[in-house]
Amino acid sequence: MNSALESLLARLLAFDTTSRESNLAMIDFIDDVLSSKGIITRRFYDEQGKKANLLARIGPDEDGGVMLSGHTDVVPVDGQSWTVPPFSATRRDGRIYGRGSADMKGFIGCVLAALPDFLSGSLRMPLWLAFSYDEEVGCLGVRSLVEHLRASAHKPAMCIVGEPTEMRPVYGHKGKLAMRCCVEGLACHSAYAPLGVNAIEYAAKVINRITVLGEELSASRDARFSPPFSTIQVGVIQGGSALNIVPQSCQFDFEIRHLPGHDTGRTINALERYAFGELRSNMRNVAPDSDISFQVLSRYPGLLTDPQSDFARWLMQWSGSDDFSTVAFGTEGGLFDEVGIATLVCGPGSMEQGHKPDEFVSEEQLNQCMAMLENLRQWMQD
Repeated sequence: MNSALESLLARLLAFDTTSRESNLAMIDFIDDVLSSKGIITRRFYDEQGKKANLLARIGPDEDGGVMLSGHTDVVPVDGQSWTVPPFSATRRDGRIYGRGSADMKGFIGCVLAALPDFLSGSLRMPLWLAFSYDEEVGCLGVRSLVEHLRASAHKPAMCIVGEPTEMRPVYGHKGKLAMRCCVEGLACHSAYAPLGVNAIEYAAKVINRITVLGEELSASRDARFSPPFSTIQVGVIQGGSALNIVPQSCQFDFEIRHLPGHDTGRTINALERYAFGELRSNMRNVAPDSDISFQVLSRYPGLLTDPQSDFARWLMQWSGSDDFSTVAFGTEGGLFDEVGIATLVCGPGSMEQGHKPDEFVSEEQLNQCMAMLENLRQWMQD
């Protein structure tokens, strides 16, 4: 691993860019690296001005070219047992440890380290750099950048999202819809339970219907994915205050991980018809103000790029791997694909290490990523 990459990665890992925190210090650092090389950047801030996406373009001012995309935020380390400092680079036994080393500051470090080579000669098409925020909480931050590209006269033709795939090209992943269900009933003393509306019991009925809908989803299959069908599951539930009080409120969060092209609206409509019909009617027979409501927390589309396309063939050549596959986790790739930017996923590290204590990326993987970027540079400068 070259010294420039090692230094850059150490700086990137030192920033605590957990999604609940600002990413501006890291964006400032990246901006400084780019500006020092004469590269013009553009930022897209969140409503509070505490986070930002960064977009840059190198080469000719025209349509097309390749975009390298990575998210700056990382997941929390709370409650995890780390043997190394999480927000510091620890080099040991051919690995670089630190939160975000695999997911996905390793890729961002490689991109920054490769810039001098990309700038060493004329590019025959633009190279775009996109660094986003809040990917880990539902691909929320990148949307302002995506909308800018949608409205722009010029945008990339192709995008490589550098999520950790062990440097194997990935052409597809599922989409995700995350929702919250809130149930409001009527509290009373548990000795008089029939006079109240038990919000937990009605939430349980909704959850039971979610289980039934999940069984229905499993009927439509696509063997390219694992599991080969869309899934729905409840992950968080809150409700009640004391055993001797009929609970007035209960809420739970659930998600659909769906195959590309799957219409989640049909599933949600079926769930709402059940909740708003029979269940809410029974609740209001006891307490007219009772209610069930649903709220979208986040969503992003699936990705399914043609693995027989020219772009796919080129990425196999650049990465040195023809092991094309899909992954179970989601990325921002589907959002880029929706605005007409053909997108594939390929980056250093493994999601087996992502989100875990003592997260690491191997030097071998980083070297492979640098080799991919060098092959891309040569292709763009031919």
